[in-house]
Amino acid sequence: MKKILYILLILPLITGCKDKKAKKTTAYTPEISVSTPMVEDVTLTKDYPGYLNTEQTVDLVARVNGTLESAAYKPGARVKKGQLLFIIEPTIYRNQVAQAEASLRTAEAELEYSRNNYVRMVEALKSDAVSQIQVIQAESNAKQDSAAVGNAIAALNTARTNLNYCYIHAPFDGIVTKNSVDVGSYISGATEATALATIYKDDQMYAYFNIADNQWLSMMTDHKEEILSDIMVKLGTNGLQTYPAKLDYLSPDVDMSTGAITLRANFDNPDKLLKSGMYVSITLPYAKQKNAILARIASMGTDQLGKYLYVVNDSNVVQYRHIEVGQQVNDSMCIVTSGLSPKERYVKIGLMKVRDGMKIKPVND
Repeated sequence: MKKILYILLILPLITGCKDKKAKKTTAYTPEISVSTPMVEDVTLTKDYPGYLNTEQTVDLVARVNGTLESAAYKPGARVKKGQLLFIIEPTIYRNQVAQAEASLRTAEAELEYSRNNYVRMVEALKSDAVSQIQVIQAESNAKQDSAAVGNAIAALNTARTNLNYCYIHAPFDGIVTKNSVDVGSYISGATEATALATIYKDDQMYAYFNIADNQWLSMMTDHKEEILSDIMVKLGTNGLQTYPAKLDYLSPDVDMSTGAITLRANFDNPDKLLKSGMYVSITLPYAKQKNAILARIASMGTDQLGKYLYVVNDSNVVQYRHIEVGQQVNDSMCIVTSGLSPKERYVKIGLMKVRDGMKIKPVND
């Protein structure tokens, strides 16, 4: 009876061992997609914050006194070069022009008389009909009247200029702000120039940005031949709107308050969507890296040590590998500066399905 009892107790143990052996022999090896790094030459870039300015920005100012009679445009609208925008009470200045023209005619008549008189005096001197002093006096009068004509011409030009100041035209094609002075208001423009509005020429835009002086010096020292004039201006959500631009200005000095150098790039604004004052991101190419190792950003994990990959060795075993990364090349690839060799495989997708030391069945992409 005891022997039968022992046999019954041992049987479950034997059966359990057989089940464990069966489980071990039938362990599943998952198929995991793997990839190898891309190796290619890349252009290294740095991103800087910047802002936009229009090609030209001009304040339209009143330079004469008078009542603002009209603002002949729609605020915020586009205007053409030469288009009349403002009229400042011109009546007084028309009268001044008329007075100056009359003064000029008077001066010209007096000059004609004094010149004729001088000629007659010279002829009369030949027959001793007049004295030498009289001739000299006639000549002096003619010169004075000639100077008076010059003064009258200058006064007429000034009067005409002031009259022209009453009519303010657009200096170029552009977009104009709302008027800062209401129609009917009196303006003392002759005393102090009064801004009426601002016009922006936005066919082209300027992008300004700053680089620390030591960083710029490093670029010029290490990569002078590789710095490119072609840059990229980005704006919008995640920088999706891009505009190719060219560097056209480098400040000749360093701003002592910021320790930075100002650079400028210009680019076209064909759709007139960009506005002065917009904040942008500037991508500046500064060097070229030969045979850079690129890995997929989506294949990288992040922990307290930084970025890591799951590298697959020759035995198809997954190994956790800390890596150092550099510049992001595009939306999907990033430069790996250390921790990965060009011929090594790494887990492409499914990071949650693997762990360090796990054996897998690699599936090449």
